[in-house]
Amino acid sequence: MDKDIAIDLLKLIDESFKDKNSKSEILRRDIELLKSGKATYKEVNDLAIEVGQNLSHSINEFVTAKSLPNEKMYFNISNRLMNHTLKNNYDIVTGYASDVQNQLNQVANLHLKAQVPDFNQEKVKGLVERLTAAETFDDIKWILDEPLVTFTQSIVDDSIQKNVEFQAKAGLQPRITRTVVGKPCDWCKNLAGSYSYNKAPDDIYRRHERCRCVVDYNPGDGRKQNVWTKDWK
Repeated sequence: MDKDIAIDLLKLIDESFKDKNSKSEILRRDIELLKSGKATYKEVNDLAIEVGQNLSHSINEFVTAKSLPNEKMYFNISNRLMNHTLKNNYDIVTGYASDVQNQLNQVANLHLKAQVPDFNQEKVKGLVERLTAAETFDDIKWILDEPLVTFTQSIVDDSIQKNVEFQAKAGLQPRITRTVVGKPCDWCKNLAGSYSYNKAPDDIYRRHERCRCVVDYNPGDGRKQNVWTKDWK
C-alpha cells in the first residue's frame, strides 16, 4: 500500500505554521490591543493577512513537485490539505473577530452576542478542484500563495457582514466603512467610503486578489429605530 503522504505533510505544515505565528510581532500586537480593549476590525484584517501569509509560507515550505506523487496534486491530498489548513485559519480569525465584536457591542451598549459566519466550503472546494485539475503541480502552485491570503481575509469580511445584517435586522443602524490601502485599483476606489447599512454598495464586502482594503464598521450607539414610525429609542 502506498504511503499516505498527506499525514506527514500536514504535521510538518502545522508545526511550521504554529512556529511562525508564535514569532509574529503583528499577532502579538493584535492580541495586546484586544486585551486592552482597543482592537477594531482593522486589527482583525491585519491578523488575517498575517495568518494567511504564514500559512502560505508554511505550505510552500513542504509542498513541492518533488514531494508529491508524479509531481501532481491528487484529490486526496489537496482536499485534506485545503480543508484542514483553511479551517484552522477560519477558527483563528473567527475567534479573534468574535472577541473584537463582543467588545464593540459592549462599548455601544448592545447586549448582543457576536455572530460567527459559516465556513465557506464552496470556496475551499473551488481551490481543491483547481489544484487537482492541473496537469502538474508547478502549473498551479501559485494558488497556494496569495489566494490563501485572500481567502483568509474573506473570513473577516464575512464576519462583518454577518454582524451588520444581524444588527440591522434588530433595528440598529450600523455604519460600514471601506478604506483603500496602498495603490488601489479604480474598482476599489469606487467602493471606498462610509455607508449606512441600507445604502452600502453590493460589492462592499468583495475583494480581488492582493486587495488590502480594510472593511470596518461601527455598530452605532445602541439605539433602535422603529421601522414604522422612524422614531428612535
